[in-house]
Formats: sequence, C-alpha cells, structure tokens
Amino acid sequence: MSPIVNLLLLSFIGSVAGLIGGAILLLKGKWAKSLTNVAVPLAAGVLLSVSLLDLLPEAAEKIGDKAFMIVLIAFVAFFLVERFILYLHHHDGEKEGSNLRDAIPLVIFGDTIHNFLDGVAIAAGFIVSPSLGLVVALSTFLHETPHEIADFGILLSAGWKRQKVFIANLLSSLATFPGAIFTYSYALQIESSVGIFLSVATGLFLYIAATDFLPEVSHAPVGSSRRQALFLIIGILVIVALRILIPEMH
Repeated sequence: MSPIVNLLLLSFIGSVAGLIGGAILLLKGKWAKSLTNVAVPLAAGVLLSVSLLDLLPEAAEKIGDKAFMIVLIAFVAFFLVERFILYLHHHDGEKEGSNLRDAIPLVIFGDTIHNFLDGVAIAAGFIVSPSLGLVVALSTFLHETPHEIADFGILLSAGWKRQKVFIANLLSSLATFPGAIFTYSYALQIESSVGIFLSVATGLFLYIAATDFLPEVSHAPVGSSRRQALFLIIGILVIVALRILIPEMH
C-alpha cells in the first residue's frame, strides 16, 4: 500500500471516525455522557504522553532547541486565537438565543482549522514512522470524539437539525485530509520542515490537554474524580506500553 493511501487511512481514523463515533453516541445521550467521562481523562493522558515522549523529542532531534521555542509560540498562539477570535469554547454550550446562533460560523471555522492541524500532526508523526503516525491518529480520534459530542450539542442548541449538524461537522472534519497531504508533500521537498511540523503538533496537543481536558478532569465531581484520575493514568500507560512494544515509534 502506498504511503499516501496509508496517510489517508490514518487521517480517516483521526478525524472522520471520531466524528461518526461522536454522532452515534450523541444520539444516545447517556452513552455520550458516559463516553465523555472516560474519553476526556484518557485523551488527556494520551496527548500529554505522545507530546512529551514522542513528538517533542523527535522535533528536538531534527531542529534542536528551536523546537522548544516553536512549541511555546504554538501553544500561546492557540490560546490567543481561541480566546480572542474563536471566543465560543468547545464546551461552552450554555449560551442561548441569537448570541449562540451568531457564534456558530466561528465554531465551525475554528473546528475546521483544528481538523486541518490534526492532519498536520498525523502526517508529521507518519513521516517519522508509520507506527508513530498511527499513535498520533488514535490520539486524534480520542480527543476528537468528546469535541464532536460538544460541537453537536452547541449546534443543536442553536436550533440546527440533526442532519444539518452532521453534514456541517463532516465537511469540517474533512479538513484533516488536506492538512495531512500538505504536510507530507511539503516535508518531501523541505526535509527540515518536519521538525517544525512536529513542534506545532506538540504545541497543539499540549494546549488541548492543558486547557480542554485537564480542567474537566480536575473539576470532576468528587464521586468520579478517582475514576477520571485512573483513566488519565491509563492513557499515559498505554503510550508507555506502545513505546516498549513498538521500538520504531521513537
């Protein structure tokens, strides 16, 4: 199978599969809530581990100390964009009426950019090794599923029909494919760009884990905090185990 086909399959796993999972689970409200309680801490552990144990070391190996500065810049840039441009947070479904409806274009635009960057992360990992590309794609799947559940809830709260919500999120998720293809094609021409892409992916994953997922884990009700902490640790251990079982990941 050609590298491009493999990359497209990984992009499907990372984005579209996550969308479908979110859509199915949203139709079953109790399932969606239960999955979110598990997926959020699990995704936080996976994203932190993949970022710090795999993506960042690979980036530093390729471009040296510049990788750390790029990670910092990317992290702060994502913060500024979300807070001052895409002001409606993924998990902020409490707004109602015209304010929520007016914010919908920004929600969809923000998700499209996010999905494009997911493609960048998947391709950057795939260039290092197919095994790392698969792990990054699975990490993307884990963090996209609760995001999609939240996005569906926001659009439904704005009065959108379920079919329209699914189509809008599907089209947004497809941005992962051009992100992956662009990164792969560009890296083939300029090899040094791989380290930059890996650094940006590290900043993205760290930002999602630190601002989206860890706050939810830390603010979980007392009764479920132990379970969420357990899944956070499981997410970390999964990546550690994969690194031991698949040496070519690093």
